[in-house]
Amino acid sequence: MSLEHVHGLAVDPADGELYAGTHYGIVRVAADGELTRIADRVQDFMGFTVVGPQHYLASGHPGEAQAGPGNLGLIESTDGGQTWTTLSLEGQADFHALDAAQGTVYGFSGGRLLRSDDKTEWADLGAMGIADLAVDPTRSERLLLTTEQGPVLSEDGGQTVAPVAGAPLLQLVAWSPDSAVVIGVAPDGTVHASTDGGRTWAERGSVGGAPEALGVNGEDVYVAVEGAIVSSTDGGITFRDLYRGG
Repeated sequence: MSLEHVHGLAVDPADGELYAGTHYGIVRVAADGELTRIADRVQDFMGFTVVGPQHYLASGHPGEAQAGPGNLGLIESTDGGQTWTTLSLEGQADFHALDAAQGTVYGFSGGRLLRSDDKTEWADLGAMGIADLAVDPTRSERLLLTTEQGPVLSEDGGQTVAPVAGAPLLQLVAWSPDSAVVIGVAPDGTVHASTDGGRTWAERGSVGGAPEALGVNGEDVYVAVEGAIVSSTDGGITFRDLYRGG
């Protein structure tokens, strides 16, 4: 098998393994680059994010010959991706970006930013053009969003946002689980880091191409680029191939 159209990358604290949400299922990426499709389920997992041990959230579309609406809404797995339950917005939302902290979930669907405190009822925070979002794991009201004009930061749960002065243009952003660092990747693959909640940024390294998905786990940084996943163990300064298709 190969990796195509990676929508999300995250480490599951239950086993320390990297998981990828892709157009063709959830795939475990071993340290030696071996790929394993979870439950042999082939469907499109958009917005894939890990929120706890074996606890995943996602959205997306059913696979070929699968029943269900075209847009899956918010779906959840509590057994490491073996089975999934629809929680809300079935047939309505296609979350291209999802993140959660302290029980609060943020999602971006249909050009609108949404927030839920129970995964069922959603508050519409308004129209916005964003590529990615990330929420501070230790402070769910702090939200970082990437836009074509640069990153914007909210300190009140998305009610208001403010541009981050002097920040680089970023496409993808992800907080480390301990909230110590935010990693951002620019459209050209340049990696930046912030250690003050996204207010100031420093350039670190490069992934060598346009990024598709980003995952951060402490000093470990994972980025999907076309046909490959590259990884860093020094906070995004240097990268090596974890997986590269033939």
